[in-house]
Amino acid sequence: MSAPLDIDQLHTFVAIVDTGSFTKAADRVFKTQSAVSMQMRRLEERVGKQLFMKDGRGNKLTAEGDKLLNYARRIIRLSNEAMAAFDDNRLEGMLRIGTPDDYADRYMPEIIGRFAKTHPNVELYIVCEPSPSLAEKMSRGELDIALVTHNPRLRVSDVVRTEPLCWVGSANHPLKDDAPVPLAVGRRDCLWRQLACSALDADGRDYQVLFTSWSATVVAAAVLTGLAVSVLPESALRTGMKVLTAADGFPPLPPVQIGLMKRPGLSPSLLHAITDHITACLDNISPAPVSDDVDGDMKTVTRLVRPRMAQVMPGW
Repeated sequence: MSAPLDIDQLHTFVAIVDTGSFTKAADRVFKTQSAVSMQMRRLEERVGKQLFMKDGRGNKLTAEGDKLLNYARRIIRLSNEAMAAFDDNRLEGMLRIGTPDDYADRYMPEIIGRFAKTHPNVELYIVCEPSPSLAEKMSRGELDIALVTHNPRLRVSDVVRTEPLCWVGSANHPLKDDAPVPLAVGRRDCLWRQLACSALDADGRDYQVLFTSWSATVVAAAVLTGLAVSVLPESALRTGMKVLTAADGFPPLPPVQIGLMKRPGLSPSLLHAITDHITACLDNISPAPVSDDVDGDMKTVTRLVRPRMAQVMPGW
């Protein structure tokens, strides 16, 4: 009978992938770099496959390593869930979480699903409101943590994800070249709306706000039907949306960041438990693949989301 996989080796294997290096992984798993290398040699001997290969001065996963990664994450997750189920000191109580509704659509299903499995005795109380409202609730002690659009001018939050902000329009409805840019955006205090308008102002391009809403559904409908242009983070792109670039007359936008606000005095064990899940979930999001369509001398780049990606609209 084949010997089972060593879960400690799998922990180290996943740490290498998540940190991007053997050295950083050694710090995460509290081992020396030589011990980490030895573990990976033994894991490769165990599965009979090469898991890493040289990539310049670093290492990258082989096809077999990528195959093992999915199993390793599942094994570790199941192990953690099993240990939590029999832990007499497992976490209990209530955790009050705030998030904009668009972030809730995109990120929260995996976050709360994983957290509920590992900490079944913790009640999650989730509030969906715009980032400014969540910041006010945090200041009044009405929430324990909040996932918000990072805006250091208005509030303090720890950045947990950074990605490009893109102009998006309908892939099936071309814009009129001689008309002002029709916009579908959030309310006036929406950071992404401010970035979009400032970029168009600086570029000297005329625009008109046609749709203002906190509703992700309303803004998505306006874009997909060709009625308006909006701005979205790269991970939120949907089938039927086209990324508009300088070739289409749209100026570049700064990257956007998702921040995490934490209530002072929150139980460290609860805080670490939920932030670990949030960080892991956001780190696992992949950028949308690119589909290039060439029509004569015009090259249109359309980014489409992977099927597993849920709908997300701007993080107001």
